[in-house]
Formats: sequence, structure tokens, C-alpha cells
Amino acid sequence: MTVVDAPQALSATTEEVSAPTSTAAPRPHGRGRRLLGWLFVIVLLIGIALLSLRFAVTAPDLSGSLNPENPGPPGAKALAELVRDQGVEVTTTRTRAATVDALDDGATLVMADPFTLTDEGALALIDRADRTVLLSSSARMLRLLDLGEDAPGDAGVVEAECTLSEFARVGTIEAQRMFLPAASVDGCFRTESGAAAVLRGSAGDRTITLVEGTHLLSNDALAENGNAALGLALLAQGEPIVWYVPSFADSDITGEQPGTLAELTPEWVTPVIITLLLAGLAAIGWRGRRFGPLVAESLPVTVRASETMQGRARLTARAADAAHAGAAIREGTLTRLAARLALSPRASAAEVADAASDRLRVPRTALYDLLGGPTPATDHELVELARRLSELETAVDDAVRTERNRP
Repeated sequence: MTVVDAPQALSATTEEVSAPTSTAAPRPHGRGRRLLGWLFVIVLLIGIALLSLRFAVTAPDLSGSLNPENPGPPGAKALAELVRDQGVEVTTTRTRAATVDALDDGATLVMADPFTLTDEGALALIDRADRTVLLSSSARMLRLLDLGEDAPGDAGVVEAECTLSEFARVGTIEAQRMFLPAASVDGCFRTESGAAAVLRGSAGDRTITLVEGTHLLSNDALAENGNAALGLALLAQGEPIVWYVPSFADSDITGEQPGTLAELTPEWVTPVIITLLLAGLAAIGWRGRRFGPLVAESLPVTVRASETMQGRARLTARAADAAHAGAAIREGTLTRLAARLALSPRASAAEVADAASDRLRVPRTALYDLLGGPTPATDHELVELARRLSELETAVDDAVRTERNRP
């Protein structure tokens, strides 16, 4: 609100009396600025859409799980440091070529499920190592290595209970996944049904050990139960370790690259999109709302009570809220009856019902239900409630008027 001093107001009043006033609104300014604002919003939305599309088609990086260099909760840096403390050399590799070069005689290959490699690539890498430890499992690796199959429903706290000496002092672990070992495969940490949490298979001089350690051997859960002892039993056997971290950059999976969005759409799509954008900008400039000059208005503005009442009534009718309307009608009736019966404006429904019952000589129970009963659920019940409340007010008015007129 603009404050104008008294001399200026008096001068303005004199000019209005002496000269005719023009009713034409001044031409709005800043239209070009508004168009630039709309253009900036459209460009920003297009940029956000393109950026979201880029993130949506980008392959996620899953190398952080059981990564010996990842100190986060899903990583395995804590386990790698424990193994190094036992005097075992740990070498981290991220490519198959570097892994093959690092696999000297007697070295142990350690890796999570090689999800980025084909069956041939995974088997070729495992065949180069005399001892392989798979820290996470998959149905594909169980099938390729012929170690067994999944045993759903048997996961839980288990003890070693096997013939492999390195697991004798591990204690208990809370397995997340159990397996049914194949005929020639040793199983450790068994349940009563024969399912095992750790599988150990052999092919000639080569041994393959598999465990679902995504949670057991992670940094977040290594200190629980016998998880750390299990990790040392798997890895700290004296041989140097080559820890291969699978990644999409080292994948040998080949196939046809999917076409880009520009290649999959017809040539006419891009010109049509640009034309529609230009048409939208032109429509904004042509039909956009043009704000006129500010209009001074005296405050505060007085609104009649009947207008607010009618407005609330229309909103309630539009919402079809019979319960709310019934509560409002009942509240108004209680207020008016309390005034007519000489009660406090804050009198409860029971107090008003008692006073009205004394005046009308009617049972209190009926008035209790009428003034404090459940709210109506339908329009028919709302109309019936309003009729009965109106009849009650008329009866109380007549009774009070009769008492006043008695000599």
C-alpha cells in the first residue's frame, strides 16, 4: 500500500475536480521481461527432462558391493585389511587381463558374482586359478560350476558342522542364503534339512568355494557373530590373493547397441517439436494475461455475515458433507436455545437438553439424541435433523413466551 502525504492528496483532489479524469489504463510495461521469464522456464524444463533421460539410460555402478577398496557399508575394505593383518598379500584388479597376469602359481582368485561376464568369460577366469572363492552367489554360477542348487526358506543362524578344518573355530553365522550341495560337494554350516551356507567343490587340483557373503562379509556386518572369522577362514590361508572387482567396463558381453532416441524417431519429429515450442511461445505472448496498473482499495473491507454464511453453505453443499453441515446446524441450535433458556453460551448439549425438557415436559432421552446424537450421513437425514431442530426451537420459544406472559 502506498502512503501519500496530506498536501499531495489535497492537490490530487483539486485536480480531479477541475479537470476530467481519464479512465484509460496506462500501457503495461515489462511485457518483454515476462516473455523472457517464460522462455527461461521452458528451457529449464527441457534441460531437466534431458538430464533425467541421461540418468535413466545410464547403467548403474554396482562395483561398490564387496569391493576391497570401498569403505562404505556394502564394501569389503574391512575384510581386506583383516586379511592383510594376517600377512596375506591382497592385490585388487579391475580387468581380466590384469587378473590373469597377477594369478601366479598358488594365488587365490577372490571375486563377487561376475555378473558382467559371459559364461565362457567367467569359466575362463576361474580355470586360471588353483583356488577360487566366490563371495556372492547366483543361480547361474551354481549351474556353471555344478555346486548344487538353492535351498529357499532355510536361512538363519547356523554352526560350522563340517569336515573342513579351517571352519572349525568360526562359531555361528546368520546365513542369508542356503544351498543344497551336489553329490561331490562339501557343505559347511548346515541345517537339519541338509542345506549349507558354504559350498566347497573340487575339480582335479582346483578348488572352488562359494558363499553368499553380500551381507555377511560387508563392512556393515563384519563384526556380527562369526562373520569376521568366516572371512579369515575363506581368505587368510597363506596364499596371496588376487581380488577381481567386476565392472561393466571390463564386460565381454557383446550385442547390438540400442539405437539412440534420434535414430529411432522419424526425421520430421524434431522440426515438429521445435515448431510446437515456437507456437507455444507465440501463444504465451498473444494470449498471456496482461496485468494492468495497481488499484488502490480502502482497507479493511467489510464483508456482511450473510455473505460468509452463504459462501460456507455453498462449499458444504458442493462437498456433499452432510455430517459437517449437520454439526453446524446443531451447534447453532444449541447456541440459540442456551440464550433462550438463560444458560451459559458454553452450555453442553446435555445441559441444554435438561433445560428444554423441563420447559417442554418431554423425556430427556429424546432431546439427548436430537442435540448430541450422531451426525447425519445422508442428505435425507440432514433434512430430517434440521426439521426436528427447527420444531424444537419453535416449541421452546412458545414455552418461554408463555411463561413470560403469565401474570
